Amino acid sequence: MSSTQLDRCMVCGALVDLNDLFCSNCGREVSDHRATRPKTLALKALNFECHGCGASMNYDASVKALKCPFCGSVDLQEDGSKGILEPEAVIPFAIDHVRAETMLMAWLGSSFWHPSDIRSAARLTELRPVFVPYWIFTTLVKTHWTADSGKVPWNARASWAPVSGSWERTYPDLWIPASEGVTTGELVGIEPFDISTAVPPQEVDLEKVTVEQFSVARRYARPLAQNRLEALEAAAVSGELGGSARNIHVNVLMQDATSQAALAPVFIMAYRYRSKLYRFILNGQNGRSIGRAPISITKILMLVALIVSIVLMIGIVIATKSN
Repeated sequence: MSSTQLDRCMVCGALVDLNDLFCSNCGREVSDHRATRPKTLALKALNFECHGCGASMNYDASVKALKCPFCGSVDLQEDGSKGILEPEAVIPFAIDHVRAETMLMAWLGSSFWHPSDIRSAARLTELRPVFVPYWIFTTLVKTHWTADSGKVPWNARASWAPVSGSWERTYPDLWIPASEGVTTGELVGIEPFDISTAVPPQEVDLEKVTVEQFSVARRYARPLAQNRLEALEAAAVSGELGGSARNIHVNVLMQDATSQAALAPVFIMAYRYRSKLYRFILNGQNGRSIGRAPISITKILMLVALIVSIVLMIGIVIATKSN
């Protein structure tokens, strides 16, 4: 990985990464007096912090019913102290509100375990398009690995054989979430995004939509990228060994790593079913989705009753034959 340029914030004295542009401790702009680099301008829309979930976002304060799209709280406080990092790339929405709502209803009816009346009884309470922040890393990876393989010589007495190997590959677009309002699990569930459709931020109106701020600074995204790569490389080793492996250990080295700040399109939808609130997350580019929905207790009880009935019938048959 390329070396990190560190300095101290001239306001609070905390260590800062010059590539981060804003201090992660106090939010002030980092002044790089040792190098000349292009400035990234802050977005013009006002910045707010939600006291309900802690998410930081900016959007046009003139919109009605201003509230947090992540938790629904209206306890928002304008915050002008934090620097607002403008992205280097924005993926536009390819799905509109109508289609997003249609996809929600289709998802609600897609599982046998959902209540039978959920599509008719569910009430959409909030549908908000949000641009969610990501760091996109491009890096060369050199991996050395060891493992125990279940593929052993035909005359071997042991059930496992030690194996090892190494390789190198390039990850052209490793997406690392920098969101606080949407969980990593939710974002992984709706990935991937296609960076080839991204446009410069000047070509997208970011002042009249919700834009979540980067809650993860670049310097803290790097170890997250390392962790993601180790998981991906361990899975690759398992696939290389045909899935019959144990004690997989990988040593992953990132080299020539670069990253860019990007915004990805996400629909956040809240719906209510029998007075309880649930959340549904939709990829605004390709329609991949993830969400929570109620489970039908009636269907579960019916399944349990069916299993018990089958077991009893089998028992009766066995008892009859034994007699």
